[in-house]
Amino acid sequence: MAAPAGSPDRARPNIGEQVTIGHPDVTDGVACWRLAEATGTLDVNSRYAYLLWCRDFAATSVVARRDGEVVGFVTGFRRPEEPSTLVVWQVAVDAAARGRGVAAAMLDALFDRVADVDHLEATVTPDNTGSIALFSRFAARRGAQLSRSELFGAELLGSGHEPEILFRIGPVHR
Repeated sequence: MAAPAGSPDRARPNIGEQVTIGHPDVTDGVACWRLAEATGTLDVNSRYAYLLWCRDFAATSVVARRDGEVVGFVTGFRRPEEPSTLVVWQVAVDAAARGRGVAAAMLDALFDRVADVDHLEATVTPDNTGSIALFSRFAARRGAQLSRSELFGAELLGSGHEPEILFRIGPVHR
């Protein structure tokens, strides 16, 4: 996958095999659900939710494919009260493709494909070092400010869930 013209510092997957990144279709929903479950760290939604996500939020989500199989996904949506903000809901990469830049490449590709957004938001638990690094590096690549604040405390999330820290990145330059 080549970086967009004029942006030599965009993340590129380094898996050896050809990886393509594109918008999902409804048939990708089951693969996304399986990947989310396999991570062991994501809050897994119902299979039905991933099918709906791939149908109704395909324009603000991407999947990575290798040899036709889904090996990663990023789900997102425009924040209703602030449509210039892309909210990343979940990021998942198959264990065999982790550590090779697939998540970063998907995040860059998604942000570049969603028109008229200049901020990115995501929530991350304090113990999720992979996501903290992913979003911090995205901000650095894009020369954007990154602010962190607690969005939802553990008391609201219940069942021993860690607080969700809001990562707000922007303005993001394309």
